Amino acid sequence: MPIVDKFWGWYERHYTVNVGLAGGLFLFQLVHLYWLTTNVVSLRLFEVSYFRLTPFWETIIVLVDYTEIPAIFAISLLYIHELKKQFSWKSIGYLVFINSQWLHLFWITDEFILEQFTGQSLIVFPIWLLWGAILIDYLELPVIYDTLRRFGQRITG
Repeated sequence: MPIVDKFWGWYERHYTVNVGLAGGLFLFQLVHLYWLTTNVVSLRLFEVSYFRLTPFWETIIVLVDYTEIPAIFAISLLYIHELKKQFSWKSIGYLVFINSQWLHLFWITDEFILEQFTGQSLIVFPIWLLWGAILIDYLELPVIYDTLRRFGQRITG
């Protein structure tokens, strides 16, 4: 049996744990999205931050944001698994939503956007591009909801 088949067999046998782990990792992103909304977005729209952090807590938020990396892998496996079983445009869409996070993580980060919005950056991007990068972060919300819904269905039978 090829190793890929063994992996998917293992994945199926431990599906509930895999979905729960992916959902749990993604719950951390809600903390990050709250910070993004109440600090970065509100700073740009209203010129006030409703979520000021000390350097220690700012570091914690950044670390929480990087839990997104294993979450992206875990969620991608979930939807690839679903696609192996049955084709669905919804699964394709969620795969696109979740993997668009790579652009945001490694290209235009939240910290870079914050620097742009506060005029502290030497590099200037068009404002529409920055808002696009922020929107990418919010594309996680339907995926988080779907993942937690799937986990809830599995544990309640």
